[in-house]
Amino acid sequence: MNLHTQWITLLWMLACGMIMGIVFDSYRVVSRQFRFPRWIVHALDLLYWCASALFVFRTLYHTNQGEIRFYVFLGLFIGVWIHFLFLSVITERFVVMLIIVIKRFYRILVWIVQVMIVAPLRWLFKGIWILLGFIWVVLLFLGRITLLPFWKLFLWATRPLRRRLRISDRLTAVRNWMVSLWRRWFHRE
Repeated sequence: MNLHTQWITLLWMLACGMIMGIVFDSYRVVSRQFRFPRWIVHALDLLYWCASALFVFRTLYHTNQGEIRFYVFLGLFIGVWIHFLFLSVITERFVVMLIIVIKRFYRILVWIVQVMIVAPLRWLFKGIWILLGFIWVVLLFLGRITLLPFWKLFLWATRPLRRRLRISDRLTAVRNWMVSLWRRWFHRE
């Protein structure tokens, strides 16, 4: 391997170390802001280290066909060290600001959905409910006007049969039982 490839590899590993530091700081801030359960934090830690290892190996394979030398680890260490020395605070502040912006955007989006979709649907539902109630009242009124004479005629025609079977006495007993049950359940004094 020539000297040019070694310097390119060192610079790429330096960049990988800085990128790993940026991703780690971002992940740390996000996990603090959203307060993940402990088991999810452990799973995300494992995922971070696996992704970092794959990223470094892919970069290493791309730059020098995957040869691991001392300067590879030196480049990673120096990159992470530079990040934590100079860029860590900037990264954390940027991620916090980004989370705040995303939360505000989410609130605005929820408000727009509430105003544009949910509120009109509620008003539409209330309007349909009122319309159905009005139609029900009209149908009841018309039913009383048109069906009441037929009902009275039916009652008059079946009166001898009802007297013989004592249906009205049984209906009265059921009605009295239901009234007493209603009073026991809902009219406690």
